[in-house]
Amino acid sequence: MVATLAVPASGQFGMLKKLVPGGINLPTLRKEPISTSLADARWADPTKDGFAPPAPKQPLTALQRTPAGGFILQPGYYSFHDQSYCLHAGTYGPGGGDGYLYAPPLGAAKDAVITIVRNSVQHPEIEQHDIQTLLWAIVARAKLEDLSTEHKAIAAQLLPPRQLAALNRSVMDMVSQGPIADNLPREIRQAMQAEADLRRMLVTPGTSFGELERVAVLAGAAPTGKGSSDVPSGRWSHHPDGYWVRYLPVSYSNTVVELWVPNDAPGAGHEFDPATHIAVPGNTARQRLIQSGRAYKTS
Repeated sequence: MVATLAVPASGQFGMLKKLVPGGINLPTLRKEPISTSLADARWADPTKDGFAPPAPKQPLTALQRTPAGGFILQPGYYSFHDQSYCLHAGTYGPGGGDGYLYAPPLGAAKDAVITIVRNSVQHPEIEQHDIQTLLWAIVARAKLEDLSTEHKAIAAQLLPPRQLAALNRSVMDMVSQGPIADNLPREIRQAMQAEADLRRMLVTPGTSFGELERVAVLAGAAPTGKGSSDVPSGRWSHHPDGYWVRYLPVSYSNTVVELWVPNDAPGAGHEFDPATHIAVPGNTARQRLIQSGRAYKTS
């Protein structure tokens, strides 16, 4: 029997349900650590294209912060240049005028990913590239207990013992078994190969961050990914908590986040927790980026 591959419109590979030709059962191959896709970015507001909030822009850091590193929103127009992180290895970084939309973290390892990014606010001494390395390890389905001594120590600082142990136990349920099938779509094979290369490199002594980055972040001009949508740069998303948010990535590692909280909006008083925000690209060949409550160091 020849069956078809059910790939979501987003082209990002979180819900692979059917058999591919040859009878490979994709649910046994792909249990996504992070499955957030373009289909999950349901709050885009095209009516606000070109909209400039009628208020002076203020730094988000002027707002009261929560113990978890979030911000208590008040009416106004805010901007924050944050540290962002790649959660889709084997894809291209931001660029080309492609816009990004709000979606929440979803997937088998979402709690661990949120915890790492959220707790990083309380650990400014941990370098951004070390946090990114942990996130790539999770996305690539690597056991954190197999990482270098340094990265195991960092993981222990950012994850509680119970969550760390659970992540190490469950990782084998998320690992693809056997070789990557030639009859899978190109985007899926590309991502799976990047994950396999990262798993190998992460446990190879002496692997540099630059080497990991070259595998995870593709260079060159990005093609238009399968299931892409025409999302212009700067499009606002109307967050379900009642405020508007948009993402202006400078690169995969740093993003300018802007928020608009009108005077009569229910968003006032809500917490804006960057660790629960994934910026999803309209071009599915580009990387989804989780946001952080840590300010990007521009110098």
